[in-house]
Amino acid sequence: MDTDTVRSPAGDEAADRRREQRGWYVYDWACSVYSTSVLTVFLGPYLTSVAEAAADAEGFVHPLGVPVRAGSFFAYAVSLSVILAVLVMPLVGAAADRTGRKKPLLAAAAYTGAAATAGMFFLDGERYLLGGVLLVVANAAQSVAMMLYNSYLPQIARPEERDAVSSRGWAFGYAAGALVLVLNLVLYSGHDGFGVSESMAVRICLASAGLWWGAFALVPLRRLRDRRAPAREAAALPGFRQLAATVRDMRRHPLTLAFLLAYLVYNDGIQTVISQASVYGSKELGLGQSTLIVAVLLVQVLAVAGALALGRTARRYGAKRTILGSLVAWTVTLAAGYFLPAGAPAWFFVLAAGIGLVLGGSQALSRSLFSHLVPPGKEAEYFSAYELSDRGMSWLGPLLFGLTYQLTGSYRDAIISLVGFFVLGFVLLARVPVRRAIGDAGNPVPERI
Repeated sequence: MDTDTVRSPAGDEAADRRREQRGWYVYDWACSVYSTSVLTVFLGPYLTSVAEAAADAEGFVHPLGVPVRAGSFFAYAVSLSVILAVLVMPLVGAAADRTGRKKPLLAAAAYTGAAATAGMFFLDGERYLLGGVLLVVANAAQSVAMMLYNSYLPQIARPEERDAVSSRGWAFGYAAGALVLVLNLVLYSGHDGFGVSESMAVRICLASAGLWWGAFALVPLRRLRDRRAPAREAAALPGFRQLAATVRDMRRHPLTLAFLLAYLVYNDGIQTVISQASVYGSKELGLGQSTLIVAVLLVQVLAVAGALALGRTARRYGAKRTILGSLVAWTVTLAAGYFLPAGAPAWFFVLAAGIGLVLGGSQALSRSLFSHLVPPGKEAEYFSAYELSDRGMSWLGPLLFGLTYQLTGSYRDAIISLVGFFVLGFVLLARVPVRRAIGDAGNPVPERI
């Protein structure tokens, strides 16, 4: 029997919704280890060192015959992965809404990313191209999977629940990131005692993130439900014709697009800080890998508290005001990072604490706020556009970071170039009338937003 055709009593319906929500949280627990251990901590410095080992006398590698400074290779690979995701996500989102079958698509994306991450165990010597390919595949797959995962939020949570549910999901993710980072720190710091080299320890940490991702993804894939697509979605056009129809439909909701533009800008800065902070700490500040792991662990622990605290703040002051406040904090923190002295771990930890307190909350509240701006029945399609803004359009920041370093040879100049994303994002978000945007999308307007 199709469970979607059975109407449960109110109590059973609430219990089923909570069960789905708990399963939904676990996907953040599963995939956030990739974002933390791989993208934020280990892969940037390690892939850069592999590229440097393969570089010529001037410090350049030559993928496909193109001269690239070894220190910029990681940032360029991140940008390329995002461009690939841009091409794939709208098609997958349209297919998910058209068929109503998100789970098979979520499974395919999640296990593609997990397999590519596990394959990073074989990244050694001068195999920088292998590392670049695996990064592109894993990061693009992560973006597609997160788009599908996020699109469940308006289906499993009532409007008044979404800030809290979204914040708990982020908190679960950061808790998992912290737990695995502790295990990574034990292995990396004591690699001699475990009888492995430093390089092998890093490769084990990279591969274990893929195994963790694949193992815990089983829980949400069991608990989340596919929902029957509305008749108008079942009749939607396939492929790029459907994508064009989605874009035309989004033009009917200009305020939703205005929010997406603001989010695109400030989140580009957030994602670039996440992916490039370890490179900045390692190459510009001269900090060791163990120091970077502890700093990111501090971010993870404080991000759990920050996500929950900003979720509570949003209930009092509204999600929009809370996000605007977090962008001010991002700007101040990033500007302070430019002046950090080299070889001073304590000040780097202070910077990490500032990032952690605003990181989870700004992302969680942005996701829940957008869920109110999605027209009913268009969840996956619109969240594909959101994910384009989240990860899919976050190619400009890494590209700017890489180009700034290539032109100046200074990671300090590269990091300060990102401040503009937060300032412009603040201005654009402040101009969006979110209550009117929610009403125009056809959704009930919460008392506090």
